[in-house]
Amino acid sequence: MVDSVKGALSAQIDSLGKAAAGGEQGTGFSQVLKESIDKVNSLHNEADKAIEGLSTGQVNNIHDTMIAIEKANLSFNLMVQVRNKLVQAYEEIMRTQV
Repeated sequence: MVDSVKGALSAQIDSLGKAAAGGEQGTGFSQVLKESIDKVNSLHNEADKAIEGLSTGQVNNIHDTMIAIEKANLSFNLMVQVRNKLVQAYEEIMRTQV
């Protein structure tokens, strides 16, 4: 579960590195960030649907519901950590004297 999120993020980061190193047209940082946020949002929407299905009785499998909830939770926590690192890097750059 975590490996799939980590793998997707790793592939996007690799594409950024190749684009920067080779000078070829690649995915920009803002696009990678947007796609990552969209993925987190879709995982949360899937978890909401699973919860709704379980509460209405349409779905009887609590395991799949809990897995969907945990995927959404882990992806959100990863996104928050990435945001924290970005803010920390920005603050470090702003402290740099010219």
